[in-house]
Amino acid sequence: MFEGPVQDLIDELGRLPGVGPKSAQRIAFHLLAADPADVSRLQDVLQKVKQGVRFCEVCGNVSERERCRYCSDARRDPTLVCVVEEPKDVLAVERTREFKGRYHVLGGALDPLAGVGPDTLRIRELLARLGGTGPATDETEIAEVIIATDPNTEGEATATYLVRLLRDFPGLTVTRLASGLPMGGDLEFADELTLGRALSGRRAL
Repeated sequence: MFEGPVQDLIDELGRLPGVGPKSAQRIAFHLLAADPADVSRLQDVLQKVKQGVRFCEVCGNVSERERCRYCSDARRDPTLVCVVEEPKDVLAVERTREFKGRYHVLGGALDPLAGVGPDTLRIRELLARLGGTGPATDETEIAEVIIATDPNTEGEATATYLVRLLRDFPGLTVTRLASGLPMGGDLEFADELTLGRALSGRRAL
């Protein structure tokens, strides 16, 4: 172990997702050797992110304003909503250029072992949008909800739970991404062609 602040920095970096002890050590010593101006710039960006970035009041995507660019875009179809787990999944779907509706970001997936239940996710907000009581006044007639959770155990459990809830909305079509995505993977790692085909070939539930 290193002394004082150096070890503290390594420990904090090691808490980041995907960063192991050796990677944390490499990043820490890179920062120690970096130009002070570069470190200050990184510090400023981190502060701006924490202070200036919020979650869209409609869909839960990251945004600099109360509403993200997708919810603010009048050209997007307000009758079509794609439900994803995380903001990174929004970018994955957008890369396909197959979807012209709006999004709803749950903020994760059901995972009882990790303490993530329905009340932890933005499911209540989704039901409010479908019931016409959400923040967006032009979403009074959502016709289709595409469930685009990840093709893994947690994502499938979340999709099954949502389908049970959404059955109670008359006239609502609920669809799921078509098969073809590798099981156990994340949407963000799917190539644009595969995800685009899964989106355009979605199946009704």
